[in-house]
Amino acid sequence: MSEREPIDWSKTTFDGSRREQLRRLRALSLRERLEALDRLTAHAERTREVASRTASQQVREPQPSYSSGHSRNEIVLHGCTPTPLASYLKALAVLRLVAEQAGDPDATGFWRNDVFVLRTKLNQDKLIQFFLNDYQPTPLVAPWNGGSGFYPKDNRKAVDAIAQSQAGRFASYREAITLARGVVSTSSLTESPKDEDKHAFLLTLRNQATGELLRWTDAAVVLSDDSPRYPPLLGTGGNDGRLDFTNNFMQRLIEFFDTATGTPKVTADELLRASLLNAATASLSNNAIGQFAPGAAGGPNASAGFEGDSRINPWDFILMLEGAVLLAASAVRRLESGESAALSAPFTVRSRAGTIGNAAAIDDDDARGEIWMPLWDRPFTAAELSALFAEGRAALGYRAAQDGLDFARAVARLGVDRGIKAFQRYGFLMRSGKAFLAMPLARVAVHRNPQADLIDDLDRNGWLSSVQRLARDDNAPQALRALAWQLDAALFALTQRQDRLTVQRVLRLIGRIEAQAGRSPKLMEPTRPVPALSWLWWQRSDDGSAEFRIAAALAGLSLRASAEEGPITLGLRPHLAPLALDGKSWNRDSRLVCWSGGPLERNLAQLLHRRRLEAIRLGAEGEVLRSAIGARLEDIESFLALATDDDRIAELAHGLACVERDPDFEAPTPSVRVAMPPAYVLLKPFFTSEAMLRRLDWLPPDKSQRLPAEMAARLATDDVAAALRLAWQRLRALGKKLPGRTPPEPPRRGDGPRLLAALAIPLTFGEMRRVLNQLDLESEEEPESDVETA
Repeated sequence: MSEREPIDWSKTTFDGSRREQLRRLRALSLRERLEALDRLTAHAERTREVASRTASQQVREPQPSYSSGHSRNEIVLHGCTPTPLASYLKALAVLRLVAEQAGDPDATGFWRNDVFVLRTKLNQDKLIQFFLNDYQPTPLVAPWNGGSGFYPKDNRKAVDAIAQSQAGRFASYREAITLARGVVSTSSLTESPKDEDKHAFLLTLRNQATGELLRWTDAAVVLSDDSPRYPPLLGTGGNDGRLDFTNNFMQRLIEFFDTATGTPKVTADELLRASLLNAATASLSNNAIGQFAPGAAGGPNASAGFEGDSRINPWDFILMLEGAVLLAASAVRRLESGESAALSAPFTVRSRAGTIGNAAAIDDDDARGEIWMPLWDRPFTAAELSALFAEGRAALGYRAAQDGLDFARAVARLGVDRGIKAFQRYGFLMRSGKAFLAMPLARVAVHRNPQADLIDDLDRNGWLSSVQRLARDDNAPQALRALAWQLDAALFALTQRQDRLTVQRVLRLIGRIEAQAGRSPKLMEPTRPVPALSWLWWQRSDDGSAEFRIAAALAGLSLRASAEEGPITLGLRPHLAPLALDGKSWNRDSRLVCWSGGPLERNLAQLLHRRRLEAIRLGAEGEVLRSAIGARLEDIESFLALATDDDRIAELAHGLACVERDPDFEAPTPSVRVAMPPAYVLLKPFFTSEAMLRRLDWLPPDKSQRLPAEMAARLATDDVAAALRLAWQRLRALGKKLPGRTPPEPPRRGDGPRLLAALAIPLTFGEMRRVLNQLDLESEEEPESDVETA
């Protein structure tokens, strides 16, 4: 057992402790200091929220107590689940109402096994009795909407019934209806207001509203300087098309409660237990539920026939709107930022159709946004939960998340509130004609995923946002828009997974987008070349496959030469898209582009031809295929045997060409020995840079070994025999001793273009040594130093 570290008693005094705190503070980086400040700010806001809640509860009238002691009961609400959205909101409603109306402000709730668990002084029967006998509905009214019950052509039955009620449980509702009717009357309206009149009406109503009515108004509508905006959770201000939520809320209430006395009706108990506890019932009603429960909304294939009616529990409708009230505070507070209403609501961001697996591209325009509902596994009080939704943010660095991809990145970087274990993601998508439905899209766990940090590189110079803007442009080519949507999906997957193929998928799409944009001058204007990516992309995409190593060898091409403007390096990217040599800007006049959408063999032949001409122009003919990285002989063997995925190689090569290489990286030489075809061995020295041949002591300093244009042309036309004869003659002239008296037999007919493509792939230093050792008769065995052990 190791000895304990000695105690520094100087740090135990007040002054010593203070000095140690200051020392640790100075040791923090700027990022760590800002993150600590964010945490302190969030803690202060939450503490202030709890204090304000406690103060407001102290001045309320005494509430009836349903507790028989101080023990806590754990009630599993099987009817409250994360999906559909209606069931999630029910859980919020139960916790809020128990804390605010049942005399148990210390009640807590949390999620366990996809079910909401309530800890309260009430037992299960007393919880049911509270809702039946003492629950006071939140006064939800929306007189700014048509169909709300405040205009002559509306269904006014429920509004009139509650307004004329004498029951105590409807007292606050009567006051809200009276206030709303007064504003309608003073505004001289006979139908719901429109445009500027609606904005003025809402301002007047909000200025007069207090208490729960004000809370509801802030949840449904966000007032800006010019026009009202609507958080998508409550449709367009408390309605969805012709369905007004508040009027239907009141209709469901009078189904359960006698408006004269406030006593519950016969079916209220059975349906309440079905709603909260998932008890069996045969009393569901044929009423609309709007966007909150798509499976219960009816329509085609909703039943055994061609079309079915909606079947809902009225308590579900009541409680889901009671829960929605909790998501109000941050909508008002964030108006100062100037953001749109949808982005001001708690955990609400813009839709990103590409990140939705089954969504069509048009859903970007036909979606109201997304909401990411938090799931927590430690007990939260209603006050803590209210503070959580009031904060309602996901931070991506120093900015708030703007869309679904941003939110996923923030979750992967732990840029969300503490205590949240996962998010249930919902998208408000247009389905069934023009109706919107809250579709559950994904469950996203909160955990650190370093892969998501890679996306930061794509944010440089605004590249990612420029691609996304172009994808939403109706005039953009459909091919480019499709690639942008695929990139969104791949980036979202990158935030969730940690496998190398996902990183490769992103790299492949990046390269394809750059190539597609480079084909049209009109597309170069709104987009930019891919920014330089960090070496981490290379490390985290290397899956050890032959395709990756071949693509890496091609991406590492770097012809270095001197020009009038100074030293230059010609890599692979200028051959793939019209780019400047440094890849930072477009070059519309470039003559280096030679890569097309054809087969890899043809593209490699064109690449070889173009680089040879450019090398001659720059006086570096011996460095045509110089590369910082090389492939293995086993990879070339697989390539020649048609055992590789050529499309994957081509797309990966473009993506990897955007990665900044580590100058200290050196690919290890494998211990596997591969006997290459004699034709490949004889030809390969002509497809290798002179610098490598000299480092291998194979090419004397006073000799040169250039690639004859005729040799490549013969291979391209499948005249392998002629290419081998030419290589044999050149090597003999160079003084090399070759096996036999004649060149080796050429491979079968039709293999010439494939052999040419294989020769264009650079090899590692160690693998090239093995090729030369197979060629040189004077070296029957490789030197001991070149043999690697496993």
